[in-house]
Amino acid sequence: MADTFNYRIDHHGSLVRPAELRAARAAADPAALRDAELRAVQQAVALQRSLRTTVVTDGDLPREDFRSAVLDAVPGFRRTGGQDPDGLARWVAESLPRTAGPLLADDAERLASLTVIAPKVSLPSPAYLAATTYEPGHGPASARELGDALAEIVRAEIALLVTRGVRVVQLNNPLLLGLAAGAPGALSYEDALAVEARAVQLDERPEGVRIALAPGHTTPAGIERARAERLYATVPADRWVLPFDQGTDAELDLVRALPEDRDVCLGVVDATTARPEDIDTVLQRLDAVGEFKDLEDAALAPSRGFADVAARPLLSADDQRRKLVLVETLARYVWGNEF
Repeated sequence: MADTFNYRIDHHGSLVRPAELRAARAAADPAALRDAELRAVQQAVALQRSLRTTVVTDGDLPREDFRSAVLDAVPGFRRTGGQDPDGLARWVAESLPRTAGPLLADDAERLASLTVIAPKVSLPSPAYLAATTYEPGHGPASARELGDALAEIVRAEIALLVTRGVRVVQLNNPLLLGLAAGAPGALSYEDALAVEARAVQLDERPEGVRIALAPGHTTPAGIERARAERLYATVPADRWVLPFDQGTDAELDLVRALPEDRDVCLGVVDATTARPEDIDTVLQRLDAVGEFKDLEDAALAPSRGFADVAARPLLSADDQRRKLVLVETLARYVWGNEF
């Protein structure tokens, strides 16, 4: 892709919430919380500018977790009070969801007004939401029916985000690589791919816009080449945000299966541990990719978001900054100053 270089230093979107914002949320004063959110987003934009990232997000700072843009805004979902196996608050779909206006488009427009760097927005993927909120006997007839309804909502939101100046939209599905390796789920692998494909099929895709999919935080060893190829062939995402921080053969094989006409964003630093990666080790892994993939069509990022849940950051703010600086340093080793 000719303009990939515009977005070479990337990140998943969620950032560690500052202490002031956490205190404002705990105080439950809506006006004070809005002010704290605005200040936190302004500070996050300034941080990303100073680190020379080539995309800017609002850090998911105004939201409780990476799913909130949909679950808090779209009618049809109920919070149960329990938790999913991964520790996220449990939600159940009680009816087929319907839109009630923009999800993140207004926030994205404000973000775009704060910087000339390409705004990026992350959304939970419809297949992920369907798989984790469907329960038999609660409204939707099947997880696939729920997923198809969510795909229409997400597709409409992506189209709106693009008109508001967003240049990178990333859908997050932490379960998809597991399904590719044969893990069971409420959605079959085939149904999950069909739902994701429906969400990213825009009628028009302006120059410079990227629709990305992040299919998981780690790459299982059991993904067959044919199933990886089916993933890429079925879902017409422009950019695939792939885990690449463990140095496994499975990670390399997943990149090798990617068609030549797709961008890849490699999650080269581990967002779950403060220990910095050895630069030479990461560069050797990237050299291995360069043997079969043109690195001009690549980007670098951390392996996942730093705080997909507001109250449960994976690293401290200082460690987060060091990891983002390391991504920039690695990018300069690979491409010099040509961003």
